[in-house]
Amino acid sequence: MPYPAPLAEIRRGPLVESRHAGHAVICDAAGEIVEAWGDPAAQVLPRSSAKMIQALPLIESGAADAHGLCAERLALACASHDGAAIHTTRVRAWLDDLGLADDDLRCGPQIPDDDAARHALIRAHETPCQVHNNCSGKHAGFLTLARHLGAGPDYVDPDHPVQRAARAAFEEVTGEPSPGFGIDGCSAPNFITTLHGLARAMASFACAREGADARQAAQHRLWQVMVAHPELVAGEGRACTELMRAAQEPVALKTGAEGVYVAILPTRRMGIALKVADGATRAAECTIAALLVRLGLLDAAHPAARRFRDPPITNRRGLEVGSIRPAADFL
Repeated sequence: MPYPAPLAEIRRGPLVESRHAGHAVICDAAGEIVEAWGDPAAQVLPRSSAKMIQALPLIESGAADAHGLCAERLALACASHDGAAIHTTRVRAWLDDLGLADDDLRCGPQIPDDDAARHALIRAHETPCQVHNNCSGKHAGFLTLARHLGAGPDYVDPDHPVQRAARAAFEEVTGEPSPGFGIDGCSAPNFITTLHGLARAMASFACAREGADARQAAQHRLWQVMVAHPELVAGEGRACTELMRAAQEPVALKTGAEGVYVAILPTRRMGIALKVADGATRAAECTIAALLVRLGLLDAAHPAARRFRDPPITNRRGLEVGSIRPAADFL
């Protein structure tokens, strides 16, 4: 079994102070490996990087159209948002349209990552709600599907029709039977696959043609709403949002906890998946930005590339004392 490959390094002065290793795979339209670092067969929990896969049954079942879901709501179904007002007001309106409330969600409350939203709660002496959870859009999608299927309220149960549909879609687009699952931070099952399988799934999204069949139509629709609404997929200043805006071609990007990142490259008909072995977000962001530069999708001189591919490390006086950089294979 190949060892994790060097992906990113932290330099301070003349020294490489720390290194992050992991695995990365680029797949083509046929699902074959174009390039790989580390072990493509490494099993991973994709965490939130799988949200667009989990959203496929929402569209394929007819639930999205039956409930009039707009592009913004579909983008939120794929999102790991900051809990900013632009996110929470839309999720609340979605729940209102379903005749549901915050208590119907199963994702749990979360302090918003958005500064303004967090400070507003503190000033009002209020506690966060479940709509503030970064996964609340995905869960609103689950509730919509459950309503459409006439299924019960415990939609995160692995045996619930919503999760059975999510698993079936996951195994189909990864091209692999999942050996099991873990429970994600939002309480939904998160299915295991190989990194190659995850990259293959992203390539299938990239190759999807509108009107070809129900699966491809859903995939095409989902990556398009992500590209159209990057601010809803993550938030201002976040890597997903900023890199999608900066890319020279349409690119749908999605982060996942514990150092996972995926990319859908429609014009190249390719998919990317990576996993940093120690789970470091800084290394995952550096690596995905480096791969976009490597493939000619991102200008290395763009401020967003500078911010995530090789951001400076400053000390408490604001002096630049080091940097995070891609390892040699990604330069």
